[in-house]
Amino acid sequence: MFNKPDRILLSHLFQSFVTTWALMKASRMEPGNILTFVFFLLVFFFYRHVNRRMNLMQVSNRVALAMAVLFTLLYMLVDYPHYVELLTSRLYRFVILAVIFAGFVCLFYYLLHFLYSYACNKDRLYRALLTRYQDIPYLHDSPHKKLSACLTAVINFIRNHTALCAFLACLLCWLPYYLYQYPGIMTPDSINQFEQILGIIPFSNHHPWVHTLVFGFFYHTGYALTKDMVTAVSVYTFFQMCLLAGSVAFFISTLRSHRIRPFVLLMIVAFYALIPYNAVFSVTVWKDIPFAAAVLFFGCALLRLSVQEQFCFINRFVLFISSVMICLFRSNGWYAFLLALPFLLFAFRRRARYICPPLLAALLLSAAVKYPMMRAFLVEQPDFIESVCIPMQQITAVICNDRYLTEEELSLIEQVVDLTYIHELYNPTFADNIKELVRAGNQDYLVEHKWEFLKLWAALGLRYPGDYLTAYVNQTYGYWYPDSFYLVAEAEGVSATDLGVSHKPLIGGPLVIKAKEIAIKLGSMVPIYGVLWSMGAACWIMLFGISVVIIRKDYHKLICYLPSVALLLTVLAATPVATEFRYVYFMVLSLPLYLITAILPDDADAPALNKEQGEKEHND
Repeated sequence: MFNKPDRILLSHLFQSFVTTWALMKASRMEPGNILTFVFFLLVFFFYRHVNRRMNLMQVSNRVALAMAVLFTLLYMLVDYPHYVELLTSRLYRFVILAVIFAGFVCLFYYLLHFLYSYACNKDRLYRALLTRYQDIPYLHDSPHKKLSACLTAVINFIRNHTALCAFLACLLCWLPYYLYQYPGIMTPDSINQFEQILGIIPFSNHHPWVHTLVFGFFYHTGYALTKDMVTAVSVYTFFQMCLLAGSVAFFISTLRSHRIRPFVLLMIVAFYALIPYNAVFSVTVWKDIPFAAAVLFFGCALLRLSVQEQFCFINRFVLFISSVMICLFRSNGWYAFLLALPFLLFAFRRRARYICPPLLAALLLSAAVKYPMMRAFLVEQPDFIESVCIPMQQITAVICNDRYLTEEELSLIEQVVDLTYIHELYNPTFADNIKELVRAGNQDYLVEHKWEFLKLWAALGLRYPGDYLTAYVNQTYGYWYPDSFYLVAEAEGVSATDLGVSHKPLIGGPLVIKAKEIAIKLGSMVPIYGVLWSMGAACWIMLFGISVVIIRKDYHKLICYLPSVALLLTVLAATPVATEFRYVYFMVLSLPLYLITAILPDDADAPALNKEQGEKEHND
């Protein structure tokens, strides 16, 4: 009845209609809003354009469809209640959600195909990405010879010292924050570690003991030289800035060795140097900051070893040091490293003599520090409830939803906590209230009867899966839902303390304060730019990079994403807070690495492409 072009046209009209319906619901529009018609036209012509590109570029439909379904699930798991909040009929709710689900799948499917069509066009992409550095223009012909000589010298210096320039650019752009927040931003967590350093309270691994020791080393060094506590704290803060800037410089050096265009490198340095939260975090005394730097170092080392096959000493040494930092600077880093280690050893099995020694040495050293050494120094370990926040929240959700529990189940729970005020204390996105309730009760009984509580958790999950899923979504959505608002990097100064350390800004005034406030708030006001402030968007970008690697069949590159994926899984398994940017700052800091790794050519391809490009430019 209809020929093929007509069937395709009708298909695109229907797909555009359901996508418009999904966008209407997601943007909270009414059906009569004229913008729904604008959405329909834009989507229709976009689908037609992508369909033509799909005919030209053969890209895996299965990967695109799988990613589209995944992105739709990640979006709708949080947003779907708004789509059916006025409906009472289960049938109508199901139909509406099915239509919206189909609309989002179509939208993400075509959008991913559009992006894949560029990411998989290797020849064109490499010519746009790579450059021959010897062809950078000079300024000898300028009529202003002195100016020309100076500019030429600057260009030569930047070209020959790209990593150093990236390091200095970051420090220079972060310097105003350092001067304004002098000696550094210290929250209650930072004060707790500072008390340990001063010997006021015992050492604890609740905040990683090794990070506390590093903080203490720079503090005591600064105090020995200056006899001033404020200056001594600032010494550690400056070290942390250098460490973070050093990870950026190592990343830029990695790309520089791959002949990435200077413009691309400039945009990457701008991301690190100019995005305000990088500057604020660089002067915040948290273990999450050096931990994020370690993850970037580790990812770059893997990129050099797997893609560039550079097995020199410096790369293996960086792999070793960053592995130790990942294991010891956050509790979940240890478990993520253990999860990733078998895959790393398998991926580099043919280069085992280069890779196994640094990885296994890091494992043994970290295990020695975490167990016998901490026991020898009487370092207190985090209590058990810290590691079971999500199961605890799920069981609490069942109780607060007034679900039926047997007398034996209630009795087991009441051995640990008093249920009198649990409804008032329960916060679906914040586990600390219930943690404190357990600590105020009988946590020892919970520890002694772990298996009984594991069986209870499993039994309630089978009985009330909807409550468990809702509780899990509420506890973790900030890390994978791209539209969750969270004010990032708003902390400043030193928390109230009588330890002798206080906020003593070296620059200030209304202009500085207002500029800082505007810089932080722009992320919640400006579209597109605001995506860089979203933890969920960072997760999506990482998943997109992985899908590009799969479509291009560059499977050896998947190992570069493994550390971040393992760390994200540990966060999603035990996070106490639904939206805490610093918990996944490692993922945000590595965003450029995810994108560049996906489209980077192997070393075997790069020289040929650069030679071909050089010959073309010479002929032109």
